[in-house]
This record gives sequence, structure tokens and C-alpha cells, in this order.
Amino acid sequence: MEKDENSSLHVPMLPNQHVSHDHDLDSQRSQQLSSLRQDIIEEVKKQVWLGGPLVSVTLLQYSLQMISIMFVGHLGKLPLSGASLGCSFASVSGYSVLLGMGSALETLCGKAYGARQYHMLGIHTQRAMLVLLGSSIPLSFIWFYSSNLLIAMGQDHEISNQAGIFNRWMIPGLFAYGILQCLNRFLQSQNNVFPLVISSGVTTLVHVVLCSFFVFEHNLGSKGAAMAISISYWINVFMLVVYINLTTACAATWNGISKEALNDIISYIKLAIASAVMICFEYWSFEMVVLLSGLLPNPQLETSVLSISLNTCWLVYTISVGLGCVISSRVSNELGAGNTQGALLALRVMIVIAILVGTTIGLVTILVRNVWGKLYSNEDEVIHYVAKMMPLLALSDFLDGFQCVLSGAARGCGWQNLCAFINFGAYYVVGIPSAILFAFVFHIGGMGLWMGIICALAVQGIALVTINLCTDWNNEAKKAMHIYQNSNILT
Repeated sequence: MEKDENSSLHVPMLPNQHVSHDHDLDSQRSQQLSSLRQDIIEEVKKQVWLGGPLVSVTLLQYSLQMISIMFVGHLGKLPLSGASLGCSFASVSGYSVLLGMGSALETLCGKAYGARQYHMLGIHTQRAMLVLLGSSIPLSFIWFYSSNLLIAMGQDHEISNQAGIFNRWMIPGLFAYGILQCLNRFLQSQNNVFPLVISSGVTTLVHVVLCSFFVFEHNLGSKGAAMAISISYWINVFMLVVYINLTTACAATWNGISKEALNDIISYIKLAIASAVMICFEYWSFEMVVLLSGLLPNPQLETSVLSISLNTCWLVYTISVGLGCVISSRVSNELGAGNTQGALLALRVMIVIAILVGTTIGLVTILVRNVWGKLYSNEDEVIHYVAKMMPLLALSDFLDGFQCVLSGAARGCGWQNLCAFINFGAYYVVGIPSAILFAFVFHIGGMGLWMGIICALAVQGIALVTINLCTDWNNEAKKAMHIYQNSNILT
């Protein structure tokens, strides 16, 4: 009997038992796939819900300078040239710096929100405001002496003087712009983006009225257009401040002015400088390409076409910036909550979205290549040259959108120092030298300059992909959580 009992333990599984076991495995796999599919759908909804408003905000806030230049353009060639040069100089020497410094909040506020340390969002934002307002003081002196600096750089005296006047009247708006960047990141990190859309939309409408009022009705010319920019930025700031202080949506994240914002400002400055360098290295290289185009044969044609290319690039870039802000918030939120898989899923979903958007934009760019130049010029030579440039723009727009998403994820992780080195290498070790080589050695002209930018974008993208693939995301989540488990850090 004992032998029979032992032997019964080794009776082979019956066929229907095999079927039952396989059925359980299939059911488990089906449930996992269904759960993954549901997670992907939810993540897409979150990103689309954030992406649309943030792209709109970026475009609306960028449009203030463009609208002012359009009004000045009706005053004549000299005022238009001066305002255009002034805005370009202001972007390089002021706006891009503050934009970069403010983006450090994407890391800090995003992780704090994910870690449910809601009060820290207000502290980080106040600390950032102090740093950006302080940084605006030396930047305002640079703007005040814009004409002298531009003349020293070899620019035309009359145009430089006009640019200097324009920038002096924009100085009050520089301080508002810095505060605005902080408030944008404060609300963005909480996924509370629709107030940004409303305030930016109202500001844009008011800005059109202000430009008309100052430029034409009071005959203030380019001064009035610059003054309108300053006032409009302050109006936007005022609306957001009122909203943040009155709404219950920010009750947990904004507890009024706090002395804690004065603690450990140096830590924020270090991250802000790295963020600014990371962004400025990229922005400045595009402006440098336009300056280099003035050294080519037939500089008027080359500069005109490169300027059109740059304006087109910046217009498309507003979409990429919006997507970059979305993934920065999503990654920092998930890492702050210790959710490694959530951060990875968010990044993968955004990469797919970026590829789809980039492909669509690229195809549209190629399809409109023969008519796009007509929006800027009536000269056949310019229109034909722009048409030849558009395929290169399509490729650069695709690569730029891809790297912008990866850079946004990097900001969400807090990799600004590393990205600053990557951007320096990509744009100034590879990009600009390649542009000079193609344009001046191989004599490809303006198209060669833009090919250098494409080389830089490719190197930047490859480096960022490599870093993401080599990253221990579990460790990143642990670091993010560790910050807010130790309340003395950055508080």
C-alpha cells in the first residue's frame, strides 16, 4: 500500500490539466497586455491634455515680440531692422538666459509634487524668483548698452542705435519675464496648465491693442512697441499672481511668502546656471549661423534666407518646447513618487508622439516648400532658395523635436550639468565647425551652414539616447525620493 501511495505521486499530468495550465498562462498574459494597453492609453491622455495647452502657451508668449515687430514693420525699413536686431540681441543676452535658469524648477517642483511635498513648490518658486530677479539686474545693464555692444560687434550704426532704443524700453519687461518663467513652471509641475493658456491668450489680445495704441495713436514708434512688450509681460504676471493667491487649486502648494526661500540659494543657483548653459548653448548656435551667413558671397541673399529658416525653425520649435515641458513634468512627477515604471512609460510614449509629430511637420514642410518663401519675399531668387532649404529644415525640425523631448526628460531627472557638456560638444565641437567646413571650404553656402546644425542635432540626439539607455532608472527614483525624505535639503 505504501508503494502504491508513493507511486501515485508520479502519475503524469492528464491532457486536460495541460490545457488548464496553458489557459491560465494565456489568461495571465492577456491580463498583462490589457493592463499595459490601459496604462499606455491613460499616459497618452495625460500627455495630450498637458501638451496642447503648453504648446499654446509657448506660442502665445513667443508671439508678443513677433507682434511688436509686425507693427514696427509698418514704420519703415530702419525701425524694422532695429527692432528685429534688438529682439535677436535681447533673446540671446536676456530671454534665453532667464528661460534656462527658470527651467531648473521643472526638476525641483516636479519631483516635489510627485513626492507629495506640496509646500516645497512654493518655496522653490520663491527661491527661483529671487535668483532670476537678481540675475535680471546685470542683464538689464547689457540691454541698456545694446547699441554700443552691437556697434562694437561690427553692426550698422543706425540700425544698432534703433536696436538700443528698442531694448532700453524692454528692460522693465525683463524682470516680469523672469517671474513669468517661475510661475509657468510652478503651475506646469502641478499639471495645472489651463490658467496659463487663459492668461497668455488674454495678454496676447491686450498686447495687440497696446501696440496699436502706442505705435500709431500716440506716435511712439518702436519705443511704443517695446513698451507694449514690457507692459504685456507684467499683465501676464499680475493675472497669474492673482490666480495663485485666490484659487483653492494652489492652496496646498502656495502658502504665501516664506523665509525658507532664503535657505540654500546657492544650490538653486548651481542648478539654474547649468540649466541656462544647457539651453543657451543650443539657442546661441542658431543665431551664430545667421551671423556667419553675412560672411558668405551675396550676404544679403544668404542672410535673408537663413533668417527665414531660423524664424520657421523657431515657430516649429514652440511645439517641441511644449512637448519637452510635458515630459519634464511627467518624468519628474513619477520619479518624485518613486514610480520608475511610470517615468519610463511616460518617456516611451512621448518619444512615439515626438516621432509622429516630427514626421508630420517634416512632410508638411516639404509639401509647402515652393510657397513658403512667398510669405516672406516677392523676389524669385529668395523664393527658390527657400524652397531648396526646406528639406533640410524638415530634417532639422524632426531631429530638434526628438532631442527636445529627450532634453525635457533630462531636466526632469536633473541632468542639466551633463546636458550642458553634451550641448557644448554637439554644437561647438561638431556643429559650428561642420557648418564652417560645409559653407566655406566645400562652398555649399547657407545650406552648408544649416547642414552643420543638422550634424549637431544628430550628435546631441545620439548622446541623449545613449544616456537614457544606460541610466539606472530605479536609482534615479531613489535619489528623487531621498531628497524629500530629508527635509533639510533645499529647504
